Amino acid sequence: MHDTVRGITTGAVARRLGVSPTTVRSWERRYGIGPAVRGDGQHRRWSPADVAMLEEMCRLTASGVPPAEAARAAREVRASMEGGGAGAPVVPAVPVVPAVPLAEAAEPETPRRPAGGGGLPLGHVRRECRGLARAAVRLDGPAMETLLRAALAEHGLVTAWEEIMAPTLHAVGRKWESSGDRYVEVEHLLSWHISTALRQAAVTGTAPASPTPPVLLACVPSEQHTLPLEALAAGLAERSLPTRMFGAAVPAEALDAAVRRSGPAAVVLWSQARSTANHALARHVAGTAFGVQGARTAALVLLAGPGWLGRTPDPGMVRPAGLREALGVVSRLYGERAGEAEAPEGGGD
Repeated sequence: MHDTVRGITTGAVARRLGVSPTTVRSWERRYGIGPAVRGDGQHRRWSPADVAMLEEMCRLTASGVPPAEAARAAREVRASMEGGGAGAPVVPAVPVVPAVPLAEAAEPETPRRPAGGGGLPLGHVRRECRGLARAAVRLDGPAMETLLRAALAEHGLVTAWEEIMAPTLHAVGRKWESSGDRYVEVEHLLSWHISTALRQAAVTGTAPASPTPPVLLACVPSEQHTLPLEALAAGLAERSLPTRMFGAAVPAEALDAAVRRSGPAAVVLWSQARSTANHALARHVAGTAFGVQGARTAALVLLAGPGWLGRTPDPGMVRPAGLREALGVVSRLYGERAGEAEAPEGGGD
């Protein structure tokens, strides 16, 4: 009863909300949603109305409402409680932005506590996604490792990437962009653990040595985002298809040399933003022929990533919509090659 009258500390309210005390203080500093009354020595003591205000802030930001708008609505929650009593109904002043389901296979949303993802704007996602987000915000490396391993084992690579890993990464990125360069450490640690999990999955499914032409995976020059390519490499290894991963920011000359030396069946070029998409390089790769005289061929070029959106792919190129489609394109390509080798008179589709 004594604590109810005096209010609770910032640490206690942070634990109750599932966010860090730093986040609570940041909200107070940036958006003016601190406690209405301070205790002795200017220590923050949060009343039930203050806590309800923070709970509403968590609920709205987790639904995708911008923090400044969420704060205005949250302050009205406290004003309503203080003016009309704790039992008065509260209608948020800011409409909750509806979240788009990640995929048709995503689990339906279940009732959750405020800030179930550690304060990250997750929306409607799988339970495992929220657990991974909470572990990331806590910088709990061992928990992230365990959760990622379990997700891959239970759901498989494609679902784990599309519905657990990628949504958490996107939520951290949005939080970072809206928090003045805070949460960078969360993004770096989460990225490292996801990369580790994907590489372990790729090693587990590594294809045996084979004369089959490989798939080359590379980021275009100036592009540093490699995780989607690592997910694709793991998926191809899972299907026992040979890959060569060249990673971030591959110079054009190096990519040209790799194509000519390895004679790939396909080349995947990742571009995260339009500023890095290099259409001239993609056309050059698609037009590079290799092999012996009389039987020269060229690789199929997959334009992967949002940077390529807005233009129709040129001949010899495809633009897959995501990991699942990219795996399907490459798998069909190898199926056609196998069919041609087994029945040269028949031909593929």
